[in-house]
Amino acid sequence: MNAILNKSLIVVVMATTLQSCFVAKDYVRPELEETEHLYRTDNLPQDSLSMADVSWKDMFTDTYLKQYIEEGLQHNLDIRVALQQMAAAEAYMKQGKAGYLPSIGIGATATHQELAKNSQFGAFFDGSLQQFELTGNLSWEADIWGKIRSTKRAGEASYLQSVAAHQAVKTQLVSAIASTYYQLVALDAQLDITKKTIATRDSSVVTIKALKDAGNVTQVAVDQNIAQYNNAKALKVELEAAIFKTENTLNLLLGRPAVAIERSTLDGQQLNAEVKLGVPTTLLRNRPDVMAAEYGLINAFEMTNVTRSQFYPSLTLTANGGFQSLELDELLSANSLFANIVGGLTQPIFNKRAIKTQHEVAQAQQEQALLSFKKTLLTAGNEVSNALFDYKAETEKFEYREKEVEALRKAEANSEELLKNGYANYLDLLTARQSALSAELNMINNKLNQLLSIVNLYEALGGGWQ
Repeated sequence: MNAILNKSLIVVVMATTLQSCFVAKDYVRPELEETEHLYRTDNLPQDSLSMADVSWKDMFTDTYLKQYIEEGLQHNLDIRVALQQMAAAEAYMKQGKAGYLPSIGIGATATHQELAKNSQFGAFFDGSLQQFELTGNLSWEADIWGKIRSTKRAGEASYLQSVAAHQAVKTQLVSAIASTYYQLVALDAQLDITKKTIATRDSSVVTIKALKDAGNVTQVAVDQNIAQYNNAKALKVELEAAIFKTENTLNLLLGRPAVAIERSTLDGQQLNAEVKLGVPTTLLRNRPDVMAAEYGLINAFEMTNVTRSQFYPSLTLTANGGFQSLELDELLSANSLFANIVGGLTQPIFNKRAIKTQHEVAQAQQEQALLSFKKTLLTAGNEVSNALFDYKAETEKFEYREKEVEALRKAEANSEELLKNGYANYLDLLTARQSALSAELNMINNKLNQLLSIVNLYEALGGGWQ
């Protein structure tokens, strides 16, 4: 036994010495020229802070909306699927970390063999042979070339990729819930204006009939006013249907059956975050899909290390021992003990090109992962640029929309007054009315688009998962 232990120690020392000769390379993030000009803007950001650093709890101020986001993050089905993907990736990561440990097994066997009496052993053992064994075995591979280390790192990268994917789902969910909620309160605002318009047009029909009886207008004017009145009522039905469907969409995002949604008003909506882009490189730490793409690249890089190590010899140590006896009652005696240990190097020479093929495939997959990383980064920059431009455009448009609505409402009031006094044509009033309603609805859409552009910019920068 002492001799066996001494030989085992020699093999372990040799393995430890050889471990310094790593073939595996360390991952270094590639220098990407794409990060220099990701944002298409005249004022390149210099501040490393980004609005993505703001928690969604501070970003959104509406009490109902914050409650729905919290509920969605707990119960949304996509979130729960992502959590299960994380659990599976974590299991593989734990397996990779256990790669340094030896494989150990135990076994117990009982063998009975009937021998021919005319055979070499049959006469000696009276025609039968039985044997009992209680054994343990150990197998361990030295990580000389860094194969196990790279496998471990690949598993860690895969797990972190699943974590980033989960964060990406959270970011998308927060954005989707906020966008749907804002669409809902905007539809409420449009419905409110439409109801007021219906009430106004109802009284206008009464007025125009009186003018017709007085001989100031014809039946055509009455019919046109009735048509406008019914057009507004049809619009009301459309808006109510849209509200119903939008409520159902929000319930689906929350992972619950469809119910009525409590909410505040469009005028009460505001966002606390100051618009800050941060330097382009902040996308590498804030935007989950970019982080996931880089972890995918790290995983492919480490798997290339693993396939490269297959070209070199592997050092393995195997040992087994236990008790072996022809008689069951003698199994645990000292005379039944046995042990053996084997240490050796295995160098692949010819394996039908399998190892070389695996390495070439791994290299190609690593290049694919790099290109995917670059594309994801470019896509992120493109989305930030579009969202920023949308926000600026909608902010600028809102000022003009307000002035348009104010002017058209005055035109409507003046046209109605002039018509009553016989100084205007009823067509002028109809045109002014329809234009005023359209302008008010457009102004609500404009305010909605302002809110959505901020939400889109927040998501594009990687906000929402923190």
